[in-house]
Parts: sequence; C-alpha cells; structure tokens
Amino acid sequence: MSVKVKWLDSFPKKWNIFPSKRLFFESKTRAHPNDEQLTASQDWGVIPQKEFIRRAGRRVVHINQHLDKRKRVERDDFVISMRSFQGGLERAWASGGIRSSYVVIKPGPKVDIQFFSWLFKSQKYINALQATSLFTRDGQDLNFRNFTLVDLPLPSKHEQRRIAKFLNHETAKIDNLIEKQQQLIALLQEKRQAVISHAVTKGLNPDVPVKDSGIEWLGDVPAHWKIVRLKHACRIQSGMPKGGTKNAATIDMPMLRVANVQDGWLNLNDVRQVPVEREQASRYLLRFGDVLMNEGGDRDKLGRGAVWKGEIEKCIHQNHVFAIRPMDIDSEWLDMVTRAEYAKFHFFQVAKQTTNLASISSSNIKETPLLVPPATERQEILEYIQKNLVKLGRSVKLAERQCDLLQERRAALISAAVTGKIDVRGWKPPNPDNAEDAT
Repeated sequence: MSVKVKWLDSFPKKWNIFPSKRLFFESKTRAHPNDEQLTASQDWGVIPQKEFIRRAGRRVVHINQHLDKRKRVERDDFVISMRSFQGGLERAWASGGIRSSYVVIKPGPKVDIQFFSWLFKSQKYINALQATSLFTRDGQDLNFRNFTLVDLPLPSKHEQRRIAKFLNHETAKIDNLIEKQQQLIALLQEKRQAVISHAVTKGLNPDVPVKDSGIEWLGDVPAHWKIVRLKHACRIQSGMPKGGTKNAATIDMPMLRVANVQDGWLNLNDVRQVPVEREQASRYLLRFGDVLMNEGGDRDKLGRGAVWKGEIEKCIHQNHVFAIRPMDIDSEWLDMVTRAEYAKFHFFQVAKQTTNLASISSSNIKETPLLVPPATERQEILEYIQKNLVKLGRSVKLAERQCDLLQERRAALISAAVTGKIDVRGWKPPNPDNAEDAT
C-alpha cells in the first residue's frame, strides 16, 4: 500500500485532486538514431530551484542528437533527474534523446502544459516530491513511483490556462525588476573597479605633474611615483601540491584553495584539513600580511586575491594559490594595485590560456609593474578607496537584498496561484495581444 505525501492544505472547492498517474504516465521509449525528428543538439541540463528562479524561461532540459542508448523525449514532455534532483520537473522544449538517468513523464489530455510547468516548479510541490524519498528504498534517487506518491490539483482546463497566463504576465514583471537590480549591481561593480584603478594609477590630485610610465596600456602616471617590478618589492611563496597521504609522519592542517580566495575577500566557510609532512609544514605556512593570489582556473579567477590577516591559525595554501609577501610596501597597497585594471591586463597578457581557462606562473607575476607613491600618499589613497568601497558595498548589498525579496515574492506567487490561493478567474491581462487572452 503506497503512502501518499500530503502537501495541499486547502484548495478551491471546484478543483479536483487526482492521482498523478491518472494525469501523466511514464515513457520508457528508446530514442532511435534514424528518427529524423530527434535532432535537437542544445546543451541544456536540469537545474536547481534557485537557478530556475534566476533563469526563468531558459531552456533547461538536456537533449542531444547522440541518441544511442538514450530515452526518447518529445517536446512538452516533463523530465526528472533520478540521481541529481534539485528542483521540480523540467519541461522539454524540443524532441531528442535524453540520458537514461532521467525519468520521462508524458502529460495526458486533461493537462495544460504551461499550468503544470508552473506547478512543478512551485516550492510546495518540490518539497512534497523530495519528501517521497522517505517512503522509497532508493533514498535520494527519485523515479516514477515517487512522482505517483504526490496527488495533483486539477482545475478546469480553462482555469489552468488562465492561471498560466496570469503567472506568465506577473512573473515577467517581477523578472524585469530583478533584471534592473542585477544591472544596477553590475554598474556598481564596474564603479568599484574604476575607483580602485583610477586611484592607484593617477592618485587623488588631478593637477599633479605626470610622466610616461613606459607601459603602453598604463599611460601617464604621477611624475613623483616609482615604478618597480613586483620581484623587487616582494617575495612569492608557492603552495603545497595536492594529494598528500595521511600517515604517522603527517599532521592535519587547514589549507586555502582557489575557491577560498575571492576578489578582495576570503570565503572561509569551507576550509579543508589536509595531511602535511611535519618537516614540510613551515614551508607552506601563511603569514599575516601575505597577499594571496590565484594562479587561475576560470578566467575570472586569474590573479584574484585578498590580504591574509591570520584569520585561521597555522594555515597553509594550495599550490594554485600564491602567497605574495611584501618587503618594502604595504600589503593593502599591493592588494589594491594588483586588483587594478592595468595589473589584470598584464596577467591576461602573460597567462597561458585555453578556451575557458587561464593560468599565470610565479615568474610572470614577478614581472608585474607596481606603482609606488610615497608612504603618506599611499595611505591617503587607501583611505579614499576604502571609504568609497564601503559606500558601494552598501549599495550592492541593498540591490542584492531587493533581488532576494523579488525572487521570494516570485516563488510565493507561483505557489499561491497553482494551489488556488489566488482567484484569477476574473483576471485579464492589460492590453491583451489577442482575443483568447481577453476571454
């Protein structure tokens, strides 16, 4: 006897509640390499709920033309990933072959595709579907049986279409507001970069005499500033290679990885302990004031860094994270200069690059040109930068909070509409495009 997951606390009296298997059925049809209709080659994939909210409307079902040993999926089928389920059922936007790790679910005649596209992405339904793993032997793996354990609400076909149109219209308005906030965040981040770059290359006095820096992409700089290579002002310490094996001669130590070193700050939420040879431990120890810099990876990680201020006692670093140890300049100044656009341009010029990846060697980092004003001027510039970054940071956080609130509102709106908490029977879209929308 199956155990049902109850997830609808209330719903309109005119709605029916149907077992899922009466509205949808599982398809196990194999894709055929010679089927001319199965030609989609987009590289899509099932995505988590949070990403669905951010990327609503994107095509998110993985379908491709390599059809042998794959299931057949047709446009407007629904799919669920058995092994990596993270957020509802996804609608197929094209016909094609799909990995065997997906369950393909076909809609019956009583189903409006758009309505159930929204229902299957409502947080209440997602929670209910995830809860079915408690009643199956497969643990976190989900299959068609899990789907059948959650009954579905069924308004009339007309009301299903009305709810779908309502959500299409209302979520589009929210998505537009989210996009504007995201554009604002991007502008603020550009402003942040511009503040740093201008201050550390031009200074605060617009009337100061200038000289040619001798660096094509840098141009003129204040005449009284020094220009030195990083190797003459700092030492570079390489980190520990991966792959240590725990034994009697090792000790466990926290190690910073590329993921821990962000642009101007450190993410220390997940610092892993690794075995280190006792005799080698001191070789990789970080010191207060080291400027951490990523070797690379994705292009946005190239040269990304922050100042180490001893946040974790006796911490080492991975070989993909350089520790740059200043000798004659302030750590904070070195950090800001290497975050300026001209320094980033240098990193990209000398980096080893492939299609999506880039990496820089310690020898190339050593050749980075550093602009060095007098100590008192450096301090004035750093205070100016910090003051502006604090203001910009507050604005970014406010915009991010607005995005979060809008996304929460969007999710709540979807859940309320598909469960009948919002009566849309009398709703009409403003300036309808056609007569059908107005009926």
